[in-house]
Amino acid sequence: ISADTPDAEVTADIWGLPDHLRPVPVVLLVDEVAELALFSNTAEKKRRERIVTALVRLVQLGRAAGIYVEICGQRFGSELGDGITMLRAQLTGRVSHRVNDEASAKMAFGDISPDAVLATTQIPVERPGTAVAGDSTGGWVRIRTPFTSMRQAVNACTANAHRTPVLAGWSPSAQCCRSCLPARPRPPRRRPSPSLPDPFPTRSA
Repeated sequence: ISADTPDAEVTADIWGLPDHLRPVPVVLLVDEVAELALFSNTAEKKRRERIVTALVRLVQLGRAAGIYVEICGQRFGSELGDGITMLRAQLTGRVSHRVNDEASAKMAFGDISPDAVLATTQIPVERPGTAVAGDSTGGWVRIRTPFTSMRQAVNACTANAHRTPVLAGWSPSAQCCRSCLPARPRPPRRRPSPSLPDPFPTRSA
């Protein structure tokens, strides 16, 4: 960027780029963060450290490049290991459904609003879909999501499949997914063992 570049053409994120230059935004969804954080041996621990470090960097720097991260979990506390609370602190938008204890509510809203923590623990059982949404400004609100059946979700995905953008190096087709999987090694062929003599041969009378 030179000094002669107009101010209107200078931007810090992809949304300031013209349409023909703007890349497709990407949303990374983690369904259960505990599956990435738990480990049972040294190899899994090293793998876990790489994943958590990459997620923290992605959350910190990815927004300007149009990469957004949504992380879900039943619990999102320090018991999941190093780096988890740092990762949680980078997530500005928070949503929590009904929880069983105050500690779980504090994991979501402890650094946002004490009132949001109390509201989360007071969600009644007979109100499925009710949740509390908050952000880093300290504001929060009760929300309720409509029930969506599996058939409705499938129909919506099918009706909007043509809107799926083409990303370089990735195609969500089943054929691509199968080709990306490593080939299963075939079991070694075993030579047939020589037939053993019958220990009780039949004798003719």
